[in-house]
Amino acid sequence: MIDRVILLVLDSVGIGALPDAEKYDDMGADTLGNIVKETGSIHLPNLQQLGLGNIESVKAINAIKNPSGTFGRAAELSVGKDTTTGHWEIAGLITKEPFRTFPDGFPSEIMEAFEKKIGTKTLGNYAASGTVIIEELGEKHMKTGYPIIYTSADSVFQIAAHEEIIPINKLYNMCEIAREMMQGDYALARIIARPFEGELGAFSRTHRRKDYSLSPPHPTILNYCEEAGYPVIGIGKIDDIFNSKGVTHSVHTENNMDGINQTLKAMDKYSSGLIFTNLVDFDMKYGHRRDALGYRLALEEADTRIPEILSKMKTNDVLIITADHGNDPTHPGTDHTREYVPIIITGNHISAGLNLGTRCSFADIASTISELLNTKDTGNGIGFSELILKS
Repeated sequence: MIDRVILLVLDSVGIGALPDAEKYDDMGADTLGNIVKETGSIHLPNLQQLGLGNIESVKAINAIKNPSGTFGRAAELSVGKDTTTGHWEIAGLITKEPFRTFPDGFPSEIMEAFEKKIGTKTLGNYAASGTVIIEELGEKHMKTGYPIIYTSADSVFQIAAHEEIIPINKLYNMCEIAREMMQGDYALARIIARPFEGELGAFSRTHRRKDYSLSPPHPTILNYCEEAGYPVIGIGKIDDIFNSKGVTHSVHTENNMDGINQTLKAMDKYSSGLIFTNLVDFDMKYGHRRDALGYRLALEEADTRIPEILSKMKTNDVLIITADHGNDPTHPGTDHTREYVPIIITGNHISAGLNLGTRCSFADIASTISELLNTKDTGNGIGFSELILKS
């Protein structure tokens, strides 16, 4: 009955702290709710119509009497609160052991080996905000040509470089070297290229960011869709997060609006399969930078594009909107936050106004997609297609 699923991840749009948030120092985190408290209001009429305000724990947006979508929320079973664990769990893979982190910087044996392989010294090697560290070390980087290395509370090894100092292909090559090194005992979730441009005092990161992730250790719903003969279109950083595993077509994007544009183009081009889109600006540009107003405005801008997606949906399409973790811009620090994520579902064959309550895992989404598209199941999560499909 269902030919195509459009899975839209609003990166970091959490809706309230999980019961175990205390373990992550995230008590009181509520990305959506605290944005509204901080800025005074938010206008998301299209997401509200689909049922966002009807989800348990969403208090900042009014519930409506007859939402057009099915709605609920999901808890995270995986250990962690980062991009990789969140997306992998959405795709049906539970991460039971946390990825390694290096909050005090990477050990000397790693850095010495890395510098030897790339043929140059490095700068930084500490945990920092990406925008802050390029302001701190950008001038020295411009003078020496040394790449800037930094990390965060996430399992990441990030390399920042001005595109006029270290060409983008050379930066990518450095990341590939780091990816090869950071395995086994030093396995990290992601190596990230962080190119930037501009002059001292006015540096800005470019859209040529690239993530080099570990390969998922087990098949995900992406693999099973591909096995079933469906196209799997990764839009944004999806291809990077899954290290291309299970992605048959990939489109990198410049920003949220480009992500939606590319989703609409994919809907025109592919009549079946899985279109998996990540809108990263919420997280990268506003959550980590603790910019509540910018986050609110970005959400409102994305909301205006929802009708375009709905208008392109065919009779046998299903749209699922969710998130991968939180990133409360009012919370101390610059890290992700451990939160529930929304689930909103709509389509011609989907019941309207059904409350899915609280799902025990993001993996319920993957299991539901396997039921809708009649593919193998990952073995994680509990599908809810029988609940949401019209009889």
